[in-house]
Amino acid sequence: MVSLSLLWILIVLLVVLISAGVWWSSQRPLRTREASRNLMRQPSIFDMQIGDIVQYLSQDWVVEGKLIYQEEGFSWLEYMLQDGDNIRWLSVEEDDWVTVSLLTSVTNLEVSGTPPQEIVYEGIPYRCVESGTAAMSREGNPRRPNVERCRYFDYEGPDKRVLSIEDWSGDIEVTVGTIIAPKSLTILPGGGDSVYR
Repeated sequence: MVSLSLLWILIVLLVVLISAGVWWSSQRPLRTREASRNLMRQPSIFDMQIGDIVQYLSQDWVVEGKLIYQEEGFSWLEYMLQDGDNIRWLSVEEDDWVTVSLLTSVTNLEVSGTPPQEIVYEGIPYRCVESGTAAMSREGNPRRPNVERCRYFDYEGPDKRVLSIEDWSGDIEVTVGTIIAPKSLTILPGGGDSVYR
């Protein structure tokens, strides 16, 4: 038979453990249902949301904007990635295979009217491989002109280099970069909110 004093010790110990557990859980911030859902979500390059993190070559980028282009039933994505003052564009296109490019805006290439079939930029030749007019929708703050259509001209150069020209109702933007392997990216779910706004 258990002695009465041992029973009291067990009761006191149980009360102390329960109190400690209640105190410990009150010290941790409670997650909202939406935040918990975001942390369980595993984004891919096709469904990233504002606030998600893209890791590439030991650098973390936050998805701050998303553009969805559509032309004759075909669509592709561009994500605006930001790390401090640095901005990059992650272009994702799936045709027969997935093509992912990481680009940066440049201001030292003058383009007016219809761009030529071939462009030499910083000594590297690029050839136009595709052009057209696309409708566009946006999420977040992608820092692009607030128009719904743009003319685009996509160029390819040697060693997986790419150059893109977009004409937003006379506002021209040129980006250059390289095609990268999708598996070189690590994508982490974010909280669903802009970090740099």
